Amino acid sequence: MMKKIIYWVIGLTFILFFYNSNYQNCSAMEGGKKFQITSPAFMEGNMIPSKFTCDVHDISPSLEWFDMYTYDGQDISPSLEWKDIPVGTKSFALINDDPDASGTTWDHWVVYNIPLNITSLDENVKPEKEFKNGMRQGTNTWGKIGYGGPCPPGGTHRYFFKLYALDTMLDLRSEATKAQLLEAMKGHVLAEAQLMGKYKKQR
Repeated sequence: MMKKIIYWVIGLTFILFFYNSNYQNCSAMEGGKKFQITSPAFMEGNMIPSKFTCDVHDISPSLEWFDMYTYDGQDISPSLEWKDIPVGTKSFALINDDPDASGTTWDHWVVYNIPLNITSLDENVKPEKEFKNGMRQGTNTWGKIGYGGPCPPGGTHRYFFKLYALDTMLDLRSEATKAQLLEAMKGHVLAEAQLMGKYKKQR
């Protein structure tokens, strides 16, 4: 009798485990497709164009033509698009950070309360605290509102654009930090999509 009870408990545990796993996986799916974010500016794992960084160089011509370099870092945000939105989504939040910064993760962009009917962000989102559609921007590690482009002092860094599908609009003031946004999102994330680009400081 005791063995039957033990087997029954073990079996129920496995059932609950697999049910929970499948539920979590389904939360990120819509019509069999995974929630995803992309950019027309760069592909997953590829280099981010210098236009979207603060890396600006204008080196005077020397006697050798190959010593001439110009990099057009405009420090503007790239355009982003997302699709296959999970059922029950009410808003989106976006975090862009660099985990390869020396000694810390550097937060480049914090955005939240992006309305459900918005499925893309145009290039060069202005550094405003709040927009007419309700979208708000938080504070990056520089202490500024809006986007701050890659500025690695050396080496190749990875830059993650993480998009969250939420089941609510957040009661969170503008200018919030990434930590405050993550805290406010607890229990409300239906799915996460991610796009990673790289950048290395030019000569």
